[in-house]
Amino acid sequence: MTTILPGTPDPAPLVACTISRDVQEFDLLIEDMEAALGEGWGDLGFDEAMHFFSQDDASDLEFVALAVDSEDEDDVEHLSAIIAAAKARDIKVVLIAHDVTPSALHHLLRQGANEFVPYPLPEGELAAAIDRMRAAPPSAAASQPKDGDTVKLSHDGDGVIIAVQGMAGGCGATTFAANLAWELATVSKESPPKVCIIDLGLQFGAVTTYLDAQRRESVLELLTDPEALDDESFAQALVTFEDRLQIFTSPADLPPLDIVGQSEVQHLLDTAARHFDFVIVDMPPSLVQWSETVLYAAQVYFGVIELDMRSAQNTFRLKRALQSEDLPFEKIRFVLNRAPRFTDLQGKSRLKRMQESLDISVDLQLPDGGKPVAEAGDHGQPLGLQYPKNPLRKEIAKLAQSLFEVGQSDAEAA
Repeated sequence: MTTILPGTPDPAPLVACTISRDVQEFDLLIEDMEAALGEGWGDLGFDEAMHFFSQDDASDLEFVALAVDSEDEDDVEHLSAIIAAAKARDIKVVLIAHDVTPSALHHLLRQGANEFVPYPLPEGELAAAIDRMRAAPPSAAASQPKDGDTVKLSHDGDGVIIAVQGMAGGCGATTFAANLAWELATVSKESPPKVCIIDLGLQFGAVTTYLDAQRRESVLELLTDPEALDDESFAQALVTFEDRLQIFTSPADLPPLDIVGQSEVQHLLDTAARHFDFVIVDMPPSLVQWSETVLYAAQVYFGVIELDMRSAQNTFRLKRALQSEDLPFEKIRFVLNRAPRFTDLQGKSRLKRMQESLDISVDLQLPDGGKPVAEAGDHGQPLGLQYPKNPLRKEIAKLAQSLFEVGQSDAEAA
């Protein structure tokens, strides 16, 4: 490690530096930095960092490792300013966090950190993060377009609409929708489909949180004024995630659910279907007047449930409500989240009784992904990026592959 003193010439070219309150509190970080960079790195305190970024020497840095712990949370605005200053000099940022609350961590990640690595550092993870940052093109650092950017759209979408609705609060419907959208967007390296996720949770939609996106102010206007929603305005309202996935966010404010009508939602779905191969629609848990519109428009309608009484009672009530209006309840494909394991015979017996009593079929069973699922959501990352070996991610990836193959077969048949 080379000690950095503002205004002092470096004895060796520096390609990176750590920024922390006291780097000695992060001894594993010191070891990994030395293993990855040898003597080509230095260390800065929080107060020194801002001054150093204003010097010419800072232009040689590839990245900085900002190391924070619980004692630094009261200084989160200063830390945000450090990240912003680094980004202004086109210096990548890897965030090293130890015992930091999810809210503070999410705030720092939103400021533009390129990578996140928890502390204590998993073996080889810092080196992998450095490799990813070096391999990424300059434009890949931003996960969303600037306000003036416009997503380029075409009219060659196949328009497969997939709706996802939770049968009870907290059953994982938005987690399922966001990760399914990402897996579809990355399902093929040669010919990836064009994917858009629409967050129709108008009041408390969480897609923007799970994918670390900024809500667009224009969304509410487009939802309430069909004449304002054309191809150009739709493109301007989209937010790009990792150059692969487009997001039509929920509104920035909290509008009443009935502010949007059936014709407005139908127009939005038609517009999205013209430009994308797959359109994932994250539905609110409440039934509204336009729920029927999405039910009929969707080629696939997933109902996410858990093995509990809440899901069973709400499914029964939904079934009775739809059938009383002659709506196609049988169109809903039920997905069991946190499904019982292979050896959980009691859980499997409960699932069998639940299907028999409700006269439904559970078409897909998803395993419990554990704490990594919540952690990935707090970090604004899909499981495929944050925890690719997670069992829940693997099952969603299999579903995405099967949906993609069905779409390919239909296109070839046509």
